Amino acid sequence: MATPQAPATGRTPTAPDTAEELLRRAEELVPVLRAASPDIEEARRLPGTVVRQLRDAGVFRMGVPVDRGGPGLDSAQQTLLVEILARGDTSAAWCAMIGMDTPLYAQFLPESVARDELGDPDTVTAGLILPLGRADRVPGGYRVTGRWPFGSGITHADWVVAGCFVHKDGRPEPGPPGAPGLWRIMLARREEFEVLDTWHTTGLAGSGSRDYRAEDLFVPEQHSFSLGSPRVSGPYATPEAILRNMPGVPLGVARAALDHVRELAAGRVERATGVPWAETYRVQVAVGECEMELSAARHAVYGSLRRQSAVLASGRDPLPDERVDTVLARVNAFRVARGIVTRLYDLVATAAIYRPSPLDRWLRDLTTMRQHVIAQDQILQSAGAHLLGGTPHNPFSLGLVP
Repeated sequence: MATPQAPATGRTPTAPDTAEELLRRAEELVPVLRAASPDIEEARRLPGTVVRQLRDAGVFRMGVPVDRGGPGLDSAQQTLLVEILARGDTSAAWCAMIGMDTPLYAQFLPESVARDELGDPDTVTAGLILPLGRADRVPGGYRVTGRWPFGSGITHADWVVAGCFVHKDGRPEPGPPGAPGLWRIMLARREEFEVLDTWHTTGLAGSGSRDYRAEDLFVPEQHSFSLGSPRVSGPYATPEAILRNMPGVPLGVARAALDHVRELAAGRVERATGVPWAETYRVQVAVGECEMELSAARHAVYGSLRRQSAVLASGRDPLPDERVDTVLARVNAFRVARGIVTRLYDLVATAAIYRPSPLDRWLRDLTTMRQHVIAQDQILQSAGAHLLGGTPHNPFSLGLVP
């Protein structure tokens, strides 16, 4: 099946300079991405055509500030854009959510790097920031060795990040009090890493989330950063800023599944009784409850983001309840979305397992993304521990990286 093309315009699309324009373009991409979903899944990465469509629509520049040539979407608008794209294709939305982190990382890097090397608003980044690699200090920078999983979008990224523990003279450097070591994140061009074809999964197959590795790679000092030391101040110069728009993916998939089943119900009847689905009690209850649960989850996500924005704008440190607000809404979005699609899958029954029904792919996508660390019980433990004055097992999720 050929990947459908975006409508021909005879010219390169101009970059969107407002949130409204970018969100409009995202809506136009929904049917294009939906039609491309089988090809995306089969390729186990985003095909070049799809990457160009996302780039031409300005998707990867969503978080670039206006003074840097971008549309400057805030966290709630970014989440909405990702949610819109997820109604079209889960993997495309996931890669958009990951790939737009460039301006967030730029706030922790020297101004010269942010301006000269990451200055293109459409620059795409990928990679894992957790310290699974080793960086040995050498004159002018580091020698980096390691292997990192989950490089979502790495097959089309311009730059790659890789978290490392720092060593000096063969010994680990101590980190801040309570930290297992000195954690720094390395930035290098994609071609400087070896990308491994490891992404053989049941869900999110098209995200191309492959492993990647480096052996004795030199990374200049100015291409490394710590999430605890932003160069600038502001609402996005916090460690958890890269997590805020994540719930847009599960929310968008759940919305797509509900819309699909509601359309299906318009022409379906109960085989045993001949009663139309629109008049069938169990179908009515299932759809009503799913809509209720999705609405509550969405309000929690967007409400928490708006409250967080107000706190950050005030310049004060969040109170414990305020700090866990977005965290709990994020975890809940993943859980609720999978529950909704599971129930709809069961409602449609055997028809859900046959192509071209998208329900099977949506369920697999949600099951896979639900395994992400950010949707696990460890995050709930961290939130509860923070509220009780205990020790969070994942302080990063709360923005507490020293």
